Amino acid sequence: MSDSVSPRVRPVGPQDRERWEELFLAYGVFYRESFTPDIVEGVWAWLMEAEHPLRCFVAEMDNTVVGFAHLRFQHDTFTAGSGWFLDDLFTDPDSRGHGVATVLISAIEDFARARGGGTLRWITASDNDRARRLYDTVATATTWVTYEKELD
Repeated sequence: MSDSVSPRVRPVGPQDRERWEELFLAYGVFYRESFTPDIVEGVWAWLMEAEHPLRCFVAEMDNTVVGFAHLRFQHDTFTAGSGWFLDDLFTDPDSRGHGVATVLISAIEDFARARGGGTLRWITASDNDRARRLYDTVATATTWVTYEKELD
């Protein structure tokens, strides 16, 4: 990977399936999750569905997809306005330190602003120190605690 090439961000396309899947599976491994083929296929189907609220942006360097971000619109009850949730952001470990995550976040900010702005939120693991160092420079850490419960 060339150090002189800046990452370029664009919406995901059908031609990105194989590389997106590689990165998505690596993202799952990073968070100690194993995505089944049904999960991978389901998420990909959402991304290819024009009317689905989930969007995906990919970052390229040297004509290779090196990262992705999944974004979705949500209504913000604290403001009665637009809100956005960055579901997933992942960069290939070999491309880290080249600004990939930064340009992905910037691109989704631009996308959200063009559609009404609002608040962009995301979560990360408390021990994801590298990501948190970046996030601390581009956003404000909140005091909110996240809970989850699987519903059958």
